[in-house]
Amino acid sequence: MDFDISKVSGIGDYHTERATLGKGNDAEEVIIYRVPEENSVTSPMKPFLILRKNTLEVRTDAKLRDLLREKYESVMESRYFGKGGVEIVNSGQLSTDELNDLVRLSFNMSKEITA
Repeated sequence: MDFDISKVSGIGDYHTERATLGKGNDAEEVIIYRVPEENSVTSPMKPFLILRKNTLEVRTDAKLRDLLREKYESVMESRYFGKGGVEIVNSGQLSTDELNDLVRLSFNMSKEITA
């Protein structure tokens, strides 16, 4: 999915990595964006954004997840975050500003988890 994280204001440092999710014919190359761990070198960094070929996934709370799924056909439960996030199909239903807000929220939620 074409998404430019450099245009999202209000987020701090993050790490990126390419990964393969799934197995066999279901394997898919993704880019995972993670919040750096501030308190411990041994703890894994928490992901806040998963970019797939045609979708992006972000962390959300339950109320926002339900609202987005009711409002937009292009929003579904996240494959990576499960009930803790949403997956958004690149269909143009959500504006760039809305996507940026969701990424910013996901970053902040993930940062709170690592603190």
